[in-house]
Amino acid sequence: MRRILIRVSDIQAIAELNDTRTADAIWEALPISAAGNTWGDEIYFSIPVKLQEENAQAVVSLGDLGYWPRGHAFCIFFGPTPVSRGQEIRPASPVNIFGRVVGDPKVFKKVRDGEIVTVEQVREH
Repeated sequence: MRRILIRVSDIQAIAELNDTRTADAIWEALPISAAGNTWGDEIYFSIPVKLQEENAQAVVSLGDLGYWPRGHAFCIFFGPTPVSRGQEIRPASPVNIFGRVVGDPKVFKKVRDGEIVTVEQVREH
């Protein structure tokens, strides 16, 4: 099981990656630091990974990590977005799910637009 650490100022969360080509490519690109954008209860930021859709989903689950092919972006989902209907969590366009946050993803509600997000591999001993 590959785990990553996501940090934004004093907020941090562990996430687990799944076994997809998308997860493999993102794992290989780490560490990454970028200014995060907020869009409803989603944080996204461009990463140096260029992939096509891989079993892309139009609606995701709380805590999912998605790769947005159209924007070459890493996305963290922790609630509804501006295009959600009701309580569903809907990205701007379909995303490749490559992992999920362990624990409560709502910790990211405190993150402000433009804050630096750092993602790094967690090396298991």
